[in-house]
Amino acid sequence: MKIRALTLTTVLIGSIALAGCGSGSGGSGEKKSGRLKLGFIYATTTQNPFQEMAYGAKAAANVDGNVTLNASAPTGVNGPVQVQLLRSAIRSSPDGIGLQALAPDLFVRPLVQADESDIPTVAVDAPPPPGTKTNLFVGNSNTEVGRALGEELIKKIPPGTKGEVVIGNAIPGLGLLEQRIQGLSAVIKKERPELVIKGPFDSKSEPTDNYNAWNSIVKANPKAIAYLGVGAQDGVSLPLIQKQTGRKFLAGSCDLDPAALKAVKDGSLFALSSPEHWLKGYVAISLLIQAKREGKKLPEGWWNPGTLVVNSGNIDDVMKRQANEESRNAYFKALAEKQVGNPGQYLKPLNQAN
Repeated sequence: MKIRALTLTTVLIGSIALAGCGSGSGGSGEKKSGRLKLGFIYATTTQNPFQEMAYGAKAAANVDGNVTLNASAPTGVNGPVQVQLLRSAIRSSPDGIGLQALAPDLFVRPLVQADESDIPTVAVDAPPPPGTKTNLFVGNSNTEVGRALGEELIKKIPPGTKGEVVIGNAIPGLGLLEQRIQGLSAVIKKERPELVIKGPFDSKSEPTDNYNAWNSIVKANPKAIAYLGVGAQDGVSLPLIQKQTGRKFLAGSCDLDPAALKAVKDGSLFALSSPEHWLKGYVAISLLIQAKREGKKLPEGWWNPGTLVVNSGNIDDVMKRQANEESRNAYFKALAEKQVGNPGQYLKPLNQAN
């Protein structure tokens, strides 16, 4: 492969419990050899990026073999519910918590509470909010994710081509998606300056809302030569619109939803730019485990696990990798071990995260 994230009573919580055997106690600076109780709190069970991170977190817990990992999320993005899940994890997961949040500022107080309880925390996918002592962020460069998609686009559009390129943003205001748009737009403006960029338009994040939003966007911009999304669901909706309308246009997106992978295979998406979410979940939980087992502090800074471009050249390999949890684990085993074993190659100062 060529490699270059309601009310509490009404939400269904996805959870993973991995129980081991043994006992032991530990704290800051003390090795712990018994069972660890860890948490992984993520944004929603309904979208592929967040599912991928949970798969990676589960795999890291399984490698240790003596971990209870409680991974939970709302069914649908719901910040207040996720805050309650984090507060619950503070009570049930004293050995460490990984947090993937789409609205990090909502989590300042519970993250401070975790620190006051001597529970280490790792921010996953989005940097930790100011005002906390969470000093480790495991997440890719979203600017690079956007640039990679832009570089794939210009391969499909000859120099000098005029026309409109429409961009959608599934969660307006979310910094990591805005970084992807910045990277994507910068490549288009530099390499194909004759193109007119329209948007970003709000394409919504939940599946049905996303399809309806893109359907309206495409109808309102019928002359565009390309439609580009920076969220996972965009890569599902755009091929479906092509199929239902009979129109053919360039479409690209990010993340690795199974339906989007099939669309790359059949040519209705020219590429996907993947933030490699599985690795983020794996690295975060693995580092929490390592710190507890060795009695060391967590490393500090920005840990960037990298970006993958998926196109016609490697789609078969990626689909094989993404077939199920076992295939993911088998593919990522060596890469994940290499990353966790060589922190100096992946860590940068936290303020450099982009």
